[in-house]
Amino acid sequence: MYDTILVPIDGSDSMTPIVEDAAAFAADREASVYLLYVVDNRAFLTLAQERQDEVTEELEAKGTDALETARATMNSHGVDAEVTLRHGDPADQILEYAHEIDADLIAMGTHARFEDNILGSVSRSVVIESDIPVLATPIKAP
Repeated sequence: MYDTILVPIDGSDSMTPIVEDAAAFAADREASVYLLYVVDNRAFLTLAQERQDEVTEELEAKGTDALETARATMNSHGVDAEVTLRHGDPADQILEYAHEIDADLIAMGTHARFEDNILGSVSRSVVIESDIPVLATPIKAP
């Protein structure tokens, strides 16, 4: 049980405890870990194409850095991790990728806000729509 774990990350420093916990959890179970960063390009579709390209490149660079940092954390716990960067709606991409890798657990943080009730909007969508167990851990604001 829990042989393949998907850990979506958003690049924020507040994700560090989530990645640490997921690394320890995976190490205890000798599980495979897949790290995912999604560039949500829906928010800037109204920008001029040149500016869209610039913003996309910036977000891809941020995502690549975040993935490599998370992979280093996994490695420090003796866990190898695959990294993937995708584009689109984060919840949709998380769910789609989870099925592609046959994940049996999605371990993610939640950016809880009052307007989103208990879970952040991406986390809430994943929890509601997923047929794969989701371990949702609250992220504390710095």
